[in-house]
Formats: sequence, C-alpha cells, structure tokens
Amino acid sequence: MDFLPLAAPALPLDEAGRYVAGAYVVFLVLLVVYVSIMAAKLQRIERELRELAGFAESRANGEAAVPEPEEVSA
Repeated sequence: MDFLPLAAPALPLDEAGRYVAGAYVVFLVLLVVYVSIMAAKLQRIERELRELAGFAESRANGEAAVPEPEEVSA
C-alpha cells in the first residue's frame, strides 16, 4: 500500500513560505475581526448596564423613571 504523503514531493521552501505567510495573514485578520466584534458587543452591554443602573437609582430615590425612546438597531 502506497501512502500519498510519503510519495508526494515536498514543496520548495520559497513556495511553501508564501503559503505559511498567507495563512498567518488570514489568521491575524480573523483575529482582529473577532476582537473588534467582541469590543463592540462589550461597549453595547456596558452602555445598557449604565442605563439600567440609572433607572434603578432613580427608582430608589423615589423619582418616576421615564424611559427614553430606544434606538432601533439592526
């Protein structure tokens, strides 16, 4: 039985290096996109949490909390 990885010739280093560099670039781009999405979600959650804390504080002080119109986000 002939195994393909053993029988296939290795890529020359100059050609293989381009593929390795390309794989690192793709990985770094995906990592940056993921981190930016997580940062945007964290900012939104913190904003909503501050809003809720303000409502709770005004309610604790006996003030009537009037909710502001919410923005529609897609």
